[in-house]
Amino acid sequence: MVTIRVMQQKDIEQMAAIESKCFSQPWSQKSFEEALSHKNLCFVTAVSGETIVGYCGLYMVLDEGYIINVAVREEYRRKHVAEDMLRFLISEGSKRKIAAFTLEVRESNKAAVGLYRKLGFETSGIRKNFYEKPIENAIIMWKS
Repeated sequence: MVTIRVMQQKDIEQMAAIESKCFSQPWSQKSFEEALSHKNLCFVTAVSGETIVGYCGLYMVLDEGYIINVAVREEYRRKHVAEDMLRFLISEGSKRKIAAFTLEVRESNKAAVGLYRKLGFETSGIRKNFYEKPIENAIIMWKS
């Protein structure tokens, strides 16, 4: 069983390990440690027993939330972990008076684009060559 909760200090080492496997330009462990004390950042984790199986973050500015670092361990993908985390994260943001949420996603990541659409996000534009390693456009999506 997977539960979703707000990130804790004890999660950081496992989060950094997942990050290094999921992203070509990963955050460091120190970056996650700094995020814990940043009042405008909220990370949530998906936990199975003592194992972090996924996480995602929300950077908040005024009434807008920028969703960052959606990551799930490979063996837990396609099991609704990302969806459950995002629903929890959006709920946390709404409690903090966030009225609109945005994110970027690789054009080639059809599974993620489908999930975001399912959650009510709509495409609003393209950021040319936004991603590196490999270079790829990002789809900009918003949910109000």
